[in-house]
Amino acid sequence: MNHNMFKEKVQAFGLPRLIIAGFLLVLLIVAPFVGVSMSAVLGDIVVRFGQNELLTLAMVPMILSGAGLNFGLSLGVISGLLGATLSMQFGFTGWGGLFGAAALSIPFAVLFGVLYSMLLNRVRGEEMTIALYVGFAAVMFMSIMWLVLPFTSENMVWGYKGQGLRTTITLDGYWMHQLNDFLAIRIGSFTVPTGMILFCALVSFAMWLFMKSRTGTALTAVGSNPDYARSSGININRMRMVSVVVSTVTGALGIVVYQQSYGFIQLYQAPLYMAFPAVAAILIGGASITKATIANVVIGTILFQGILTLTPSVINSILQTDVSEVIRIVLSNGMILYALTRKTGETR
Repeated sequence: MNHNMFKEKVQAFGLPRLIIAGFLLVLLIVAPFVGVSMSAVLGDIVVRFGQNELLTLAMVPMILSGAGLNFGLSLGVISGLLGATLSMQFGFTGWGGLFGAAALSIPFAVLFGVLYSMLLNRVRGEEMTIALYVGFAAVMFMSIMWLVLPFTSENMVWGYKGQGLRTTITLDGYWMHQLNDFLAIRIGSFTVPTGMILFCALVSFAMWLFMKSRTGTALTAVGSNPDYARSSGININRMRMVSVVVSTVTGALGIVVYQQSYGFIQLYQAPLYMAFPAVAAILIGGASITKATIANVVIGTILFQGILTLTPSVINSILQTDVSEVIRIVLSNGMILYALTRKTGETR
C-alpha cells in the first residue's frame, strides 16, 4: 500500500475517529495490566451503549433534513419524562409501565416537535444556535412545572408537603431493568442486556426503513439540495417539520430506555446537557452536520461510551485520581467544535 492510498483510507475513515478508536484500543490493552476487570468493564460498555443509542439515533433525521445537530434534544427528553411520570401516576408496572411510559410520551413529543420545528423554520441557517437555547429554556421551564403539576403518587412527590415531584424518582417496583433483564445473558460478571439491545435494534431498523421510504427520501433531498427539492414540488418546511418530530419522538423513547436501565427518573436540571453526549457520539461515529447514517450512530456510541467507561477505571488504577469528567468535557466539546468548523464550504 503506497503512501497516497494509505492517506486516502485514513481520510475516508476520519482522523478523529481513528485517533479515538486507537485510544480505546490502547485502553483495552492496558486495562488488564492495571487490575481492571475486563468482564465488568465490557458489560458496562454494552449497557451504556443500549442506554444512549436511541438518544444518538435521534440526531439522524434532523441532520439529513438540513436542520443540523439537534441541540434541542432536551424537548424529546422532557416528553419522555412526562410519559414516565404519568405512567407511574397511573400505577402502571412491568411491561405495561414501560410501554405505557413510551406511549404517553409520544403525544408530548409530537406536540413539542411541531412547535420546535415551526421555530426552526423561521431561523433557517441558525438552527443549532437557536436549538441550544430552546433546549435550555425548556428544561428551566419544566423545573418550575415539576413543582406545580398535580401529581399525587406517594412514590414521586415530596414527602414533607405532598406535592411537587422529587429530584430523583426510583423505578423499583415499576419497570426497573424491564428491558435489561429480558433474555439477559450472564457470563460471570459480564451481562448482555439482550432485551434493551433488541429494542434499540428494532427502533434503529424502523428509522432505517423510514429513511428509505418516500417521505424519508424527500426529507434527505431537502437536506442535500433544497433548490432541487423545491423544484420537484417538495414542501421543504413540511419535511423539516417531519424530521424534527421524528427526532423528538426518538429522543423520548431513548430516555424511557435510559430510565429503565438506570433505574431512576431524574428531573429538574438533569436533562440540561443530555444533547451533548449524543451530538459528540454521532460526530465521533463519522457523521457531519449534513450527513449521517445508522452506522455512524452505532460506531460513535460504542466509541464514546467505551472511552467514558474505560478511561476512569484505567486512569484511577494508574494515577489514583479521577479525571473522567475532564475527559468527558474535552471529548464532547472537542468533537462538536471539530464538526462545526467543517460547516464552512458545505452546501445546505
